[in-house]
Amino acid sequence: MAYRVETTPVSSQTSKEVLGSICLFPDKFGLTQWLVSPLSSSPFYGEDFYCEIPRSFRHLSFYIFDRDVFRRDSSIGKVAVKKEDLQKYHGKDTWFQLQPVSADSEVQVCNIRLNMSLTFVLPPSCLPVFLRSEAKKTKVKRKTNNPQFEEVFYFEVTRPLSYTKRQFDVEEEDVDKLALRVDLWNASNLKFGDEFLGGVRVPLRVLGQAGVHDAWYFLQPRENGGKSVKVEELGSLRLNIVYTEDHVFPSEHYTPLRDLLLHSANVEPVSASTAHILGEVCREKQEAAIPLVRLFLHYGKIVPFLSAIAHAEVNRTQDPNTIFRGNSLTSKCIDETMKLAGMHYLQVTLKPIIDEICTEHKPCEIDPVKLKESENLETNRENLRQYVDRIFNVITTSGVRCPTVMCDIFFSLRESAATRFQVDQDVRYTAVSSFIFLRFFAPAILSPNLFQLRPHHPDPSTSRTLTLISKTIQTLGSLAKSKSVTSLCIARAQGRNRFGMKNFKKRWFRLTNHEFTYHKTKGEGALCSIPIENILAVERLEEESFKMKNMFQVIQPERALYIQANNCVEARDWIDILTKVSQCNRKRLSTYHPSAYLNGHWLCCKLSADTAPGCTPCTGGLPANIQLDVDGDRETERIYSLFSTYMTKLVKMQEACGSKSVYDGPEQEEYSSFVIDDPQETYKTLKLIVSAVQTLEQQHTKYKRDKFKKTKIGSQEHPIGDKSFQCYIRQQSESSNYSI
Repeated sequence: MAYRVETTPVSSQTSKEVLGSICLFPDKFGLTQWLVSPLSSSPFYGEDFYCEIPRSFRHLSFYIFDRDVFRRDSSIGKVAVKKEDLQKYHGKDTWFQLQPVSADSEVQVCNIRLNMSLTFVLPPSCLPVFLRSEAKKTKVKRKTNNPQFEEVFYFEVTRPLSYTKRQFDVEEEDVDKLALRVDLWNASNLKFGDEFLGGVRVPLRVLGQAGVHDAWYFLQPRENGGKSVKVEELGSLRLNIVYTEDHVFPSEHYTPLRDLLLHSANVEPVSASTAHILGEVCREKQEAAIPLVRLFLHYGKIVPFLSAIAHAEVNRTQDPNTIFRGNSLTSKCIDETMKLAGMHYLQVTLKPIIDEICTEHKPCEIDPVKLKESENLETNRENLRQYVDRIFNVITTSGVRCPTVMCDIFFSLRESAATRFQVDQDVRYTAVSSFIFLRFFAPAILSPNLFQLRPHHPDPSTSRTLTLISKTIQTLGSLAKSKSVTSLCIARAQGRNRFGMKNFKKRWFRLTNHEFTYHKTKGEGALCSIPIENILAVERLEEESFKMKNMFQVIQPERALYIQANNCVEARDWIDILTKVSQCNRKRLSTYHPSAYLNGHWLCCKLSADTAPGCTPCTGGLPANIQLDVDGDRETERIYSLFSTYMTKLVKMQEACGSKSVYDGPEQEEYSSFVIDDPQETYKTLKLIVSAVQTLEQQHTKYKRDKFKKTKIGSQEHPIGDKSFQCYIRQQSESSNYSI
């Protein structure tokens, strides 16, 4: 099971003028996102966050902070939405009243287990009925996030001396007054005292007739905790929350729907495919693009799918100046692909200079109206020009680092545009530059935090500088053609038995985004071509292997290619550029052999098998934080949820297909929003989609029914909380008679 939430912090109103910022926390576990707005009493944010939420969360919390001139943050208030209430606000713009933030109101630990029992130490006729107020404390458990106390405390219950009746019936409202309160604290060695983490109040009525109770509880804020603050003085926050909950089944359950989706690139016309239909029925194209791109990337079919839908869109475009300018399924899918596949490309290309801009704080304002008194217009203009020159240069010289999948997509876009608009020779370049500059580099410069180039949103002055740079880059944007790298080196393939220079030949090497080739002479046909995706690692080769300096190896699935560069600088450059261009390959090695395989064994580890795993960790692997981790079943489940949500549109689209196939007259108005090129093929696909969705719907219904039957309130999986506690008490009261 997994959860996701998309939030749009739109705007807020506070009682004072602040440099406002928003921080998102689901129960303070793991997730933090920041927004910063300029000095204002009604800041407008208007940014989207897409967040994966742990299944055990209870509240989704938004905190408003005031940042002073010393860049210190102080909390103004918060909005905390309970998990069970998220569906009430799903997809709606809602104003929430800010609540005060205090140490007593913040619950920082999830749940706690209590085992209670009532022991009779006197005859039933003399059973005590009043609980003495008493506090007891456990030992401190240090250096652990999951403490186990396992301590037993006894609380004496007494009755007043004036009591003479032999039996006493306790009314239900009297039982509610008898309770055990448990608080959890973080022990501190500082003079400020211990930190309150949460508490729970358990009425003794839960003991029932059995006199025992063992259950897990969600911790709650302290009652009447915090300062008395008038809520209306704190202001309010407007949010649009989209919350979805996914229950992922084993892979075989998704086979029919998944096969329909992955076959989309082969459907003629592509508008009749399952993936394209998903984009037609969803309210926003982005809803469909996110799971589709992740699914096709996972199964290695993103390029043919994007090529098919892009080719169809180009053929529908009448004006070359408007090519890929709309928010179509093609545009959204390519945007999402660039974000996922090009994240490392952005890191190595833009991050160093973005970090420098955010650190230096050089003034770059060129609007005379916004210029500060201490600033000089010419100096600011020069600062901006230097930044723009450097960024534009690193972009236009980074072609060889561009991931292969992005190059393949851009090649397909260029060919489709050139074929469709043969008269306009520039359209093949503008079709690509509209993505690489306007939709990839420029947005990353404008909002580096959204592309993992910076941890938080830049401060207002830096944000203004990045905005000016981004707009200038958009203006200067043009296609940066891929450059090939060539060099003359000496090479030898692994597996030669003879030891010496006779097995090494001088060869011309050439590298592009797609392949690494070598030639007998410059300009001749390739003697050997190594696809970039077949490069598993590029590492140095120990000099002792062949008694030769400046050696490196290009490791492939079948063998390694040993190469000697002309000098150490050239060897380092080749290793660096080959590593960068192959860094996103899925089958990259984690270990390698630093020496050659000669005379039947590896010189480094002496193993005889030429396929033996490497003995030394690779140095050029892909950083863990940018690896693409996709669950294909999870994404198919997400697509099923979208089809289920928009089932009425699927039915309406079926009606539209019937209408178009019966007569060639004008379309009915309610059907005009759908793109239907072939009614018969589209109808066939729709029928298969509805069948697959209905089958999954039945499985989900059965799963929820079985889960409800097995749910045990008070277990570790389902701790007793606010509403579940009331339900638990109600069940107890229905099944027990409380009399003492």
